[in-house]
Amino acid sequence: MTRWVAKPWGQEEIFAETPYYVGKIITVKAGHALSLQYHQRKVETMRVLAGEGELQLGSLPFTGPDHVVPLAPGTVCHLEPGTVHRVVAVSDLTIVEVSTPHLDDVVRLEDRYGREGTNKP
Repeated sequence: MTRWVAKPWGQEEIFAETPYYVGKIITVKAGHALSLQYHQRKVETMRVLAGEGELQLGSLPFTGPDHVVPLAPGTVCHLEPGTVHRVVAVSDLTIVEVSTPHLDDVVRLEDRYGREGTNKP
């Protein structure tokens, strides 16, 4: 059963949710960004379907991005637990994400929309 989750930056469509994995389609509106975050347990792989943006990557303690990956259709990124990251959309961005099922495992470091702490879908 598909589940839609509204976000201040766009939306998530959770199209698969099992005890072993979760599949999402993430839509980020142009000029918006996900929170700067990391996961303690969650492993995720993203593939850009449409649009352009960037993935900012770093480590703790976070003093700024260590690496910036340009995002364009076909770009694939794999993130291990502890990797500090943020997706920023230049144009409307559509990403498919497959991850472990730890949806509440989000530690926010910064957020443009005033959200703090961890997040549940």
